[in-house]
Amino acid sequence: MRYLLWGIKFLLFALLFVFAMNNAEPVRIRFFLGYSWDAPMALVLLIVLVLGAVLGILASLGQSIRLRREVVQLRKDRKIRQPGPATIPARPDMASTAGEPS
Repeated sequence: MRYLLWGIKFLLFALLFVFAMNNAEPVRIRFFLGYSWDAPMALVLLIVLVLGAVLGILASLGQSIRLRREVVQLRKDRKIRQPGPATIPARPDMASTAGEPS
């Protein structure tokens, strides 16, 4: 199984490497106010991919934190509401005659 995973990783790396080599032509990214940047297309695509992943994580971070707080609060509520071990109270008439024969 380990060799299979290494084979898949190598294949993925090789495919990405070939993609980067085939897209090595420089592209010009034009920003506002006349600024521009020349970079290989593969690098631009990689940067866009990473920025998209980071923005996606940041967008879901607020909800994730809120849900974690809710889970902590629900666990606290469950501990408070959870009854202790069940105890059976002794009957008063049985306690007074515990040592006497009937």
